[in-house]
Amino acid sequence: MADRAQRKMSAERFVHKYGAGALANLLQDFADGRSGQAIADDLGVSRERVRQWKNTFGRVVTLYQVHGEVEALLDAELPELTL
Repeated sequence: MADRAQRKMSAERFVHKYGAGALANLLQDFADGRSGQAIADDLGVSRERVRQWKNTFGRVVTLYQVHGEVEALLDAELPELTL
């Protein structure tokens, strides 16, 4: 995994080549779950390069959130259990 200085340098190189607006768009594309191939086609790079940027510029975080009605049922049935 890249350290802070390497990540900063990679981001600076990206901005120098594509511009700050393109970096903002790229990060939004990652957040929106846009396909790497579609991003690669827009920027004229390989899908592998997009994957490298994705891993360098941030991280994917998956969150599983229990619906309130399910949590309420558990609270009623198992009051000692806290989610």
